Amino acid sequence: MKKILIAGAGGAPSEGVINSLLKSSKEEVIVGMGSEPTDLVLSNAKEKYYIPYADSNDYKKSLLLLLNKVKPDLIHFQNDLEIFHASKFRDEIHACGVKTFMPDHQVIDTCVHKYKTYLKCKEAGITVPTNYLINNQDDLKRAFSDLADKKGNIWLRASSIGGGGKGALPTNDFVFAKGWLDRYSGWGDFVAAEMLTPDTVTWLSIWHEGELVVAQTRIRKGWTHGNRTVSGVTGVTKVGQTYSNSEVDRISIETIKAVSDKPHGIFGVDMTYDKNGIPNPTEINISRFFTTVLFFTEAGLNLPEIFKDIALYNEFPKLQVKINPLRDGLLWLRGMDTKPLLMQSEEVAKSIKNL
Repeated sequence: MKKILIAGAGGAPSEGVINSLLKSSKEEVIVGMGSEPTDLVLSNAKEKYYIPYADSNDYKKSLLLLLNKVKPDLIHFQNDLEIFHASKFRDEIHACGVKTFMPDHQVIDTCVHKYKTYLKCKEAGITVPTNYLINNQDDLKRAFSDLADKKGNIWLRASSIGGGGKGALPTNDFVFAKGWLDRYSGWGDFVAAEMLTPDTVTWLSIWHEGELVVAQTRIRKGWTHGNRTVSGVTGVTKVGQTYSNSEVDRISIETIKAVSDKPHGIFGVDMTYDKNGIPNPTEINISRFFTTVLFFTEAGLNLPEIFKDIALYNEFPKLQVKINPLRDGLLWLRGMDTKPLLMQSEEVAKSIKNL
Protein backbone atom coordinates (compact mmCIF):
# COMPACT_ATOMS: atom_id res chain seq x y z
CA MET A 1 0.00 0.00 0.00
CA LYS A 2 1.34 3.41 -0.99
CA LYS A 3 2.15 6.16 1.51
CA ILE A 4 1.54 9.88 1.19
CA LEU A 5 3.40 12.32 3.44
CA ILE A 6 1.60 15.59 4.14
CA ALA A 7 3.51 18.51 5.63
CA GLY A 8 1.97 20.88 8.17
CA ALA A 9 -0.21 18.09 9.58
CA GLY A 10 -2.65 19.21 12.25
CA GLY A 11 -2.98 22.71 10.81
CA ALA A 12 -6.22 23.59 9.04
CA PRO A 13 -4.70 23.87 5.51
CA SER A 14 -3.18 20.39 5.69
CA GLU A 15 -6.05 18.70 7.53
CA GLY A 16 -8.40 19.65 4.70
CA VAL A 17 -6.09 17.75 2.36
CA ILE A 18 -5.63 14.81 4.75
CA ASN A 19 -9.36 14.42 5.35
CA SER A 20 -9.97 14.54 1.60
CA LEU A 21 -7.33 11.87 0.95
CA LEU A 22 -8.84 9.65 3.64
CA LYS A 23 -11.99 9.51 1.52
CA SER A 24 -10.12 7.98 -1.42
CA SER A 25 -11.16 4.45 -2.42
CA LYS A 26 -7.50 3.44 -2.81
CA GLU A 27 -6.94 3.93 0.93
CA GLU A 28 -3.30 5.00 0.89
CA VAL A 29 -1.54 5.38 4.24
CA ILE A 30 -1.51 9.06 5.18
CA VAL A 31 1.54 10.16 7.17
CA GLY A 32 1.79 13.62 8.68
CA MET A 33 4.75 15.78 9.58
CA GLY A 34 4.78 19.17 11.22
CA SER A 35 6.69 21.73 13.26
CA GLU A 36 4.01 22.47 15.87
CA PRO A 37 3.60 19.50 18.25
CA THR A 38 0.30 20.76 19.63
CA ASP A 39 -1.10 20.93 16.08
CA LEU A 40 0.47 17.66 15.04
CA VAL A 41 -1.20 15.60 17.75
CA LEU A 42 -4.61 16.75 16.47
CA SER A 43 -3.98 15.44 12.96
CA ASN A 44 -6.01 12.60 11.43
CA ALA A 45 -2.85 11.23 9.79
CA LYS A 46 -2.07 7.62 10.76
CA GLU A 47 1.53 8.42 11.69
CA LYS A 48 2.88 11.78 12.86
CA TYR A 49 6.46 13.05 12.85
CA TYR A 50 8.00 16.26 14.17
CA ILE A 51 10.28 18.23 11.86
CA PRO A 52 11.96 21.66 12.31
CA TYR A 53 10.58 24.72 10.55
CA ALA A 54 11.45 24.97 6.87
CA ASP A 55 13.63 28.05 7.29
CA SER A 56 15.80 26.42 9.98
CA ASN A 57 19.29 25.09 9.28
CA ASP A 58 18.22 21.57 10.24
CA TYR A 59 15.17 21.33 7.99
CA LYS A 60 16.74 19.79 4.90
CA LYS A 61 18.72 17.18 6.82
CA SER A 62 15.72 16.28 8.97
CA LEU A 63 13.37 15.94 6.02
CA LEU A 64 15.72 13.68 4.07
CA LEU A 65 16.22 11.52 7.17
CA LEU A 66 12.46 11.28 7.57
CA LEU A 67 11.96 10.34 3.93
CA ASN A 68 14.50 7.54 4.21
CA LYS A 69 12.82 6.30 7.39
CA VAL A 70 9.17 6.48 6.33
CA LYS A 71 9.70 5.86 2.59
CA PRO A 72 6.57 7.64 1.34
CA ASP A 73 5.66 7.43 -2.34
CA LEU A 74 4.51 11.07 -2.54
CA ILE A 75 5.12 14.20 -0.47
CA HIS A 76 2.93 17.31 -0.51
CA PHE A 77 3.43 20.67 1.23
CA GLN A 78 0.71 23.11 2.30
CA ASN A 79 2.41 26.40 3.17
CA ASP A 80 4.47 28.81 1.12
CA LEU A 81 7.57 28.76 3.33
CA GLU A 82 7.92 25.00 3.18
CA ILE A 83 7.02 24.81 -0.50
CA PHE A 84 9.73 27.36 -1.32
CA HIS A 85 12.50 25.75 0.74
CA ALA A 86 11.70 22.12 -0.12
CA SER A 87 11.44 22.98 -3.81
CA LYS A 88 15.08 24.05 -3.83
CA PHE A 89 16.26 20.49 -3.06
CA ARG A 90 13.52 18.54 -4.80
CA ASP A 91 16.10 16.51 -6.73
CA GLU A 92 17.37 15.10 -3.44
CA ILE A 93 13.79 14.35 -2.43
CA HIS A 94 13.29 12.46 -5.67
CA ALA A 95 16.57 10.60 -5.07
CA CYS A 96 14.92 9.15 -1.94
CA GLY A 97 12.34 7.53 -4.20
CA VAL A 98 9.67 10.11 -3.31
CA LYS A 99 7.52 11.85 -5.90
CA THR A 100 6.48 15.49 -5.88
CA PHE A 101 3.89 17.22 -8.07
CA MET A 102 5.17 20.80 -8.14
CA PRO A 103 5.77 23.60 -10.66
CA ASP A 104 9.32 24.61 -11.56
CA HIS A 105 11.16 26.39 -8.75
CA GLN A 106 11.31 29.64 -10.72
CA VAL A 107 7.49 29.65 -10.90
CA ILE A 108 7.28 28.99 -7.16
CA ASP A 109 9.73 31.82 -6.45
CA THR A 110 7.62 34.21 -8.54
CA CYS A 111 4.36 33.25 -6.86
CA VAL A 112 5.49 33.30 -3.23
CA HIS A 113 6.81 36.84 -3.76
CA LYS A 114 3.73 38.91 -4.55
CA TYR A 115 5.55 41.82 -6.18
CA LYS A 116 7.16 39.43 -8.67
CA THR A 117 3.70 38.07 -9.49
CA TYR A 118 2.45 41.62 -9.96
CA LEU A 119 5.22 42.40 -12.43
CA LYS A 120 4.45 39.27 -14.47
CA CYS A 121 0.75 40.17 -14.59
CA LYS A 122 1.53 43.75 -15.55
CA GLU A 123 3.84 42.57 -18.32
CA ALA A 124 1.09 40.29 -19.65
CA GLY A 125 -1.41 43.16 -19.80
CA ILE A 126 -3.67 41.78 -17.05
CA THR A 127 -5.68 44.34 -15.08
CA VAL A 128 -4.07 44.61 -11.64
CA PRO A 129 -3.95 47.37 -9.01
CA THR A 130 -0.83 49.49 -9.35
CA ASN A 131 1.83 48.34 -6.86
CA TYR A 132 4.88 50.24 -5.60
CA LEU A 133 7.70 48.47 -3.83
CA ILE A 134 8.45 50.54 -0.70
CA ASN A 135 12.21 50.82 -0.24
CA ASN A 136 12.27 54.13 1.62
CA GLN A 137 10.16 57.05 2.83
CA ASP A 138 10.21 58.71 -0.59
CA ASP A 139 8.56 55.60 -2.07
CA LEU A 140 5.93 55.72 0.65
CA LYS A 141 5.23 59.40 -0.01
CA ARG A 142 4.92 58.67 -3.74
CA ALA A 143 2.48 55.83 -3.00
CA PHE A 144 0.20 58.17 -1.01
CA SER A 145 0.47 60.80 -3.76
CA ASP A 146 -0.21 58.45 -6.69
CA LEU A 147 -2.32 55.58 -5.35
CA ALA A 148 -4.59 56.97 -2.63
CA ASP A 149 -8.36 56.72 -3.11
CA LYS A 150 -10.84 59.52 -2.40
CA LYS A 151 -10.45 58.93 1.34
CA GLY A 152 -6.67 59.02 1.07
CA ASN A 153 -6.25 55.28 1.67
CA ILE A 154 -3.63 52.97 0.23
CA TRP A 155 -3.20 49.24 0.83
CA LEU A 156 0.06 48.01 2.38
CA ARG A 157 1.11 44.35 2.59
CA ALA A 158 4.19 42.15 2.65
CA SER A 159 5.47 40.92 -0.69
CA SER A 160 7.55 38.12 0.83
CA ILE A 161 6.58 34.55 1.68
CA GLY A 162 3.53 34.25 3.91
CA GLY A 163 -0.23 33.95 3.80
CA GLY A 164 -3.13 35.12 5.92
CA GLY A 165 -2.91 38.71 4.71
CA LYS A 166 0.62 39.06 6.08
CA GLY A 167 1.24 42.66 7.10
CA ALA A 168 -1.93 43.90 5.38
CA LEU A 169 -3.01 47.41 6.29
CA PRO A 170 -5.39 49.95 4.75
CA THR A 171 -4.37 53.44 5.89
CA ASN A 172 -4.54 57.13 4.98
CA ASP A 173 -1.95 58.12 7.58
CA PHE A 174 1.68 58.47 6.48
CA VAL A 175 3.06 58.45 10.04
CA PHE A 176 1.09 55.33 10.91
CA ALA A 177 2.21 53.62 7.68
CA LYS A 178 5.85 54.48 8.42
CA GLY A 179 5.51 53.07 11.93
CA TRP A 180 3.90 49.94 10.51
CA LEU A 181 6.82 49.39 8.13
CA ASP A 182 9.30 50.00 10.96
CA ARG A 183 7.47 47.52 13.20
CA TYR A 184 7.46 44.76 10.57
CA SER A 185 10.90 45.53 9.09
CA GLY A 186 9.00 46.05 5.88
CA TRP A 187 11.29 48.47 4.02
CA GLY A 188 12.34 46.82 0.75
CA ASP A 189 9.70 44.10 1.15
CA PHE A 190 6.28 45.69 1.58
CA VAL A 191 4.32 46.98 -1.37
CA ALA A 192 1.71 49.73 -1.52
CA ALA A 193 -1.25 49.27 -3.84
CA GLU A 194 -4.45 50.91 -4.94
CA MET A 195 -7.45 50.05 -2.78
CA LEU A 196 -9.91 47.54 -4.22
CA THR A 197 -13.39 46.52 -3.08
CA PRO A 198 -14.00 43.93 -0.30
CA ASP A 199 -15.32 41.41 -2.86
CA THR A 200 -13.01 38.47 -3.59
CA VAL A 201 -12.98 35.30 -5.68
CA THR A 202 -10.58 32.34 -5.88
CA TRP A 203 -9.98 30.00 -8.83
CA LEU A 204 -8.36 26.75 -7.68
CA SER A 205 -6.88 24.52 -10.38
CA ILE A 206 -4.71 21.49 -11.11
CA TRP A 207 -2.53 21.39 -14.24
CA HIS A 208 -0.38 18.66 -15.77
CA GLU A 209 2.49 19.56 -18.10
CA GLY A 210 0.71 22.61 -19.48
CA GLU A 211 -2.79 21.13 -19.70
CA LEU A 212 -5.62 22.13 -17.39
CA VAL A 213 -7.01 19.10 -15.55
CA VAL A 214 -9.73 20.73 -13.45
CA ALA A 215 -10.65 24.08 -11.91
CA GLN A 216 -13.31 25.25 -9.48
CA THR A 217 -14.24 28.77 -8.42
CA ARG A 218 -15.25 29.91 -4.97
CA ILE A 219 -16.27 33.32 -3.69
CA ARG A 220 -15.63 34.33 -0.10
CA LYS A 221 -18.50 35.83 1.83
CA GLY A 222 -16.52 36.75 4.93
CA TRP A 223 -13.35 36.22 6.94
CA THR A 224 -13.29 34.44 10.29
CA HIS A 225 -12.44 37.01 13.01
CA GLY A 226 -11.98 39.67 10.33
CA ASN A 227 -13.34 42.28 12.73
CA ARG A 228 -10.39 41.65 15.03
CA THR A 229 -7.70 42.70 12.57
CA VAL A 230 -6.62 46.11 11.33
CA SER A 231 -7.03 45.07 7.69
CA GLY A 232 -10.20 43.00 8.08
CA VAL A 233 -8.32 40.12 6.42
CA THR A 234 -7.29 36.95 8.27
CA GLY A 235 -6.77 34.43 5.47
CA VAL A 236 -9.39 32.18 7.10
CA THR A 237 -12.63 31.95 5.15
CA LYS A 238 -15.82 32.05 7.24
CA VAL A 239 -18.29 31.35 4.44
CA GLY A 240 -17.34 30.06 1.00
CA GLN A 241 -19.70 29.66 -1.96
CA THR A 242 -19.32 27.82 -5.25
CA TYR A 243 -19.49 30.19 -8.19
CA SER A 244 -18.84 30.34 -11.92
CA ASN A 245 -18.08 33.23 -14.23
CA SER A 246 -16.45 33.16 -17.66
CA GLU A 247 -14.49 36.37 -17.05
CA VAL A 248 -13.02 34.93 -13.84
CA ASP A 249 -12.07 31.77 -15.77
CA ARG A 250 -10.38 33.77 -18.52
CA ILE A 251 -8.44 36.08 -16.21
CA SER A 252 -7.33 33.17 -14.01
CA ILE A 253 -5.94 31.21 -16.96
CA GLU A 254 -4.19 34.32 -18.31
CA THR A 255 -2.69 34.99 -14.86
CA ILE A 256 -1.37 31.44 -14.53
CA LYS A 257 0.13 31.52 -18.01
CA ALA A 258 1.75 34.86 -17.19
CA VAL A 259 3.89 33.15 -14.54
CA SER A 260 4.38 29.78 -16.24
CA ASP A 261 4.76 28.72 -19.86
CA LYS A 262 3.86 25.16 -18.89
CA PRO A 263 1.74 25.09 -15.71
CA HIS A 264 2.19 21.94 -13.64
CA GLY A 265 0.63 21.20 -10.27
CA ILE A 266 -1.69 23.38 -8.18
CA PHE A 267 -2.39 27.03 -8.99
CA GLY A 268 -4.89 29.02 -6.91
CA VAL A 269 -5.54 32.52 -8.23
CA ASP A 270 -6.81 34.99 -5.61
CA MET A 271 -8.65 37.96 -7.08
CA THR A 272 -10.29 41.08 -5.69
CA TYR A 273 -12.82 43.14 -7.63
CA ASP A 274 -12.04 46.76 -8.47
CA LYS A 275 -14.58 49.58 -8.57
CA ASN A 276 -15.31 48.76 -12.23
CA GLY A 277 -16.32 45.21 -11.35
CA ILE A 278 -13.19 43.61 -12.83
CA PRO A 279 -11.53 40.83 -10.82
CA ASN A 280 -7.88 41.80 -10.28
CA PRO A 281 -5.35 39.02 -9.49
CA THR A 282 -3.63 39.80 -6.19
CA GLU A 283 -1.62 36.60 -5.75
CA ILE A 284 -1.25 32.99 -6.82
CA ASN A 285 -1.30 30.37 -4.08
CA ILE A 286 1.20 28.03 -5.65
CA SER A 287 1.53 24.27 -5.23
CA ARG A 288 -1.02 24.10 -2.41
CA PHE A 289 -4.74 23.79 -1.89
CA PHE A 290 -6.60 26.48 -0.02
CA THR A 291 -7.67 25.81 3.56
CA THR A 292 -11.29 25.03 2.68
CA VAL A 293 -10.51 22.39 0.03
CA LEU A 294 -12.66 19.92 2.02
CA PHE A 295 -15.62 22.10 0.89
CA PHE A 296 -15.20 20.91 -2.68
CA THR A 297 -14.58 17.32 -1.54
CA GLU A 298 -17.84 17.20 0.42
CA ALA A 299 -19.64 18.79 -2.54
CA GLY A 300 -18.38 16.01 -4.83
CA LEU A 301 -15.07 17.26 -6.23
CA ASN A 302 -12.13 15.72 -4.37
CA LEU A 303 -9.18 17.75 -5.68
CA PRO A 304 -6.54 16.17 -3.37
CA GLU A 305 -7.64 12.74 -4.61
CA ILE A 306 -7.33 13.88 -8.24
CA PHE A 307 -3.91 15.35 -7.42
CA LYS A 308 -2.49 12.16 -5.86
CA ASP A 309 -4.05 9.89 -8.52
CA ILE A 310 -2.17 11.83 -11.20
CA ALA A 311 1.08 11.94 -9.22
CA LEU A 312 1.08 8.29 -8.10
CA TYR A 313 -0.79 6.40 -10.81
CA ASN A 314 -0.92 8.75 -13.82
CA GLU A 315 -4.70 8.46 -13.59
CA PHE A 316 -6.77 11.45 -14.71
CA PRO A 317 -10.37 12.24 -13.77
CA LYS A 318 -13.20 11.63 -16.22
CA LEU A 319 -15.10 14.89 -15.90
CA GLN A 320 -17.95 16.02 -18.13
CA VAL A 321 -17.13 19.60 -17.18
CA LYS A 322 -13.48 20.57 -16.58
CA ILE A 323 -14.06 24.13 -15.33
CA ASN A 324 -16.49 24.61 -12.45
CA PRO A 325 -18.04 21.13 -12.35
CA LEU A 326 -19.85 21.90 -9.08
CA ARG A 327 -23.20 23.66 -9.10
CA ASP A 328 -23.26 27.34 -8.12
CA GLY A 329 -24.58 28.48 -4.75
CA LEU A 330 -23.28 25.71 -2.49
CA LEU A 331 -22.18 27.12 0.86
CA TRP A 332 -19.43 25.99 3.23
CA LEU A 333 -20.05 27.42 6.69
CA ARG A 334 -17.19 27.42 9.19
CA GLY A 335 -16.65 28.38 12.79
CA MET A 336 -14.12 27.72 15.52
CA ASP A 337 -14.55 24.41 17.40
CA THR A 338 -17.58 23.43 15.35
CA LYS A 339 -17.90 21.07 12.41
CA PRO A 340 -18.16 22.81 9.01
CA LEU A 341 -21.50 22.55 7.26
CA LEU A 342 -22.24 22.13 3.55
CA MET A 343 -25.61 23.44 2.46
CA GLN A 344 -27.42 25.23 -0.33
CA SER A 345 -27.87 28.97 -0.13
CA GLU A 346 -31.65 28.81 0.20
CA GLU A 347 -31.40 26.35 3.11
CA VAL A 348 -29.84 28.88 5.49
CA ALA A 349 -33.01 30.90 6.08
CA LYS A 350 -35.14 27.75 6.28
CA SER A 351 -32.95 26.39 9.10
CA ILE A 352 -33.52 29.39 11.37
CA LYS A 353 -36.70 30.36 13.22
CA ASN A 354 -37.70 33.99 13.61
CA LEU A 355 -39.48 35.43 16.65
